[in-house]
Amino acid sequence: MPPQLVQRTVSIVNRLSNKIKVRQQMRRKVSLQPEKSAIGNVLISYAVEPFVLKSGESILDSHTRFWECYQMAQIFLDMGYCVDVIQYYNDIFLPQKEYAFFIETRWNLQRCAPFLNRDCIKIFHADTAHLLFHNAAEANRLLALQQRRGVTLRPRRFELPNQALEHADCATVLGNDFTISTLKYAKKPIYRVPISAQVVYPWLEEKDFDNCRKNFLWFGSGGLVHKGLDLVLEAFAQMPDCHLTICGPISQEEDFVNAFYKELYQTPNIQTIGWIDVNSQKFVNILNNCVGIVYPSCSEGGGGSVINCMHAGLIPIVSYEASVDIKEDYGIILKDSSIQEIKQEVQRISRLPKEKLKQMARGSWEFARENHTKEKFTENYRKTIEKIIINHSQKNEVLVHV
Repeated sequence: MPPQLVQRTVSIVNRLSNKIKVRQQMRRKVSLQPEKSAIGNVLISYAVEPFVLKSGESILDSHTRFWECYQMAQIFLDMGYCVDVIQYYNDIFLPQKEYAFFIETRWNLQRCAPFLNRDCIKIFHADTAHLLFHNAAEANRLLALQQRRGVTLRPRRFELPNQALEHADCATVLGNDFTISTLKYAKKPIYRVPISAQVVYPWLEEKDFDNCRKNFLWFGSGGLVHKGLDLVLEAFAQMPDCHLTICGPISQEEDFVNAFYKELYQTPNIQTIGWIDVNSQKFVNILNNCVGIVYPSCSEGGGGSVINCMHAGLIPIVSYEASVDIKEDYGIILKDSSIQEIKQEVQRISRLPKEKLKQMARGSWEFARENHTKEKFTENYRKTIEKIIINHSQKNEVLVHV
C-alpha cells in the first residue's frame, strides 16, 4: 500500500476512534449509593467528570461546575438518596426508574419529561443567564465590534436554547438579580444559591497599593468578546499610564488574536499571559501585583472569575451583567460598559488614596469570603433542597385539597 494511502487510512481510523470515544463519554452514566438505606433516587444532568477520576486525580478547578456538581450529588447522598449523574449533553438517556428529583442544566429534562413519574421534583439548575438573552447579548457585542473596528468575529458562547425551565417545577440560580431577571418570564419559583470559588486566598496585609494602583487584570474563560476583552483592550491602549495583564485562553480564538494582535502583543502597557492555573504561584503573584479586575461581560450566570479575583482582594470594575453583587464600598458597576466609561473608572480607581484602595480591597475580600466559598455553597444548596421539598409538599397538599 502506498505510504500516502497508509497515512490517510491511519488518519481516518484515528478520527473514528476519537469520535467513538467522545460518544462514549457523552453517554456515560455514573450511579452512586448512599451509606445508609436509600429513600429514593435522584438524577443530576450536569457533569460526570468529577465522578470518573483516576486514583490520585483531583477534581478539575478550571470551572466551579465540577466541584459544585460533585457536592450537589454528595448532599443528596447524605440525605439518603441514590444518585445517577449524566452529562448535560447526553442525547440517549431515558429514565428507567422513578426519580424523586431531576436536576437539569440544559436539554435532557424536556426530552425525558414524558417518562418521569408524576411526583418527581424537577429543578432547573441555571448556571448561565437564559440562553436567549445570553446569545442575543453576545450577538450585540459582536455587531458593535464589527461597526467599531470593521471586523466580523464568530460567536464563541452561543448555545442552543432549551425549555428546561418550562418543564421544571422551580429553578436554582448561581448568579444574582441580573441572572434571575432573565428567568422570571416562566413565573416559576427561583432559589438563589450563590456560586462557589475554586480557590480562596489569604488577605495580604503587606500589599503595596501605591506600587500596584495602576495595575489591573482581565481574567476570564472562552468567548473573549462575550467577556468584554475587546473593550478592555481598546480602553487600556488609550491609557499608557495604566497596565493591564490578561489571563485567559487567548490562543484558542485565532480570529480575535488576528483582530487585536497589536493590543495583545505590541502595546507596552498590556501583557498577555494566556491561560493560567488559578492555584499557581504565578497567578498569585499577578493577583498580588494588581489593584483590580476589569470585567465588562455581557451575560453571566454567577461571575466566577470575578469572585475568584475578589478572594484575592482585587477591586471589581464590572458590568451589571457580570452577575456579581457589588457595592460602592468595594467596587464599581459599569453603567454601559463603554470604552470611555471603562477608562474613566479605571483612572478614578488608580488615583484614589492608598488607604481607600486598601479599604475597598479588604471589603471585596471580605464579601467573597462571606458569600462565595465551598462551605457556603454546601450550606445554601442543602437548605434550598430542604425548602423545595417543603414547598413542593405544601403545593401538592393544596392541589389535593382543591
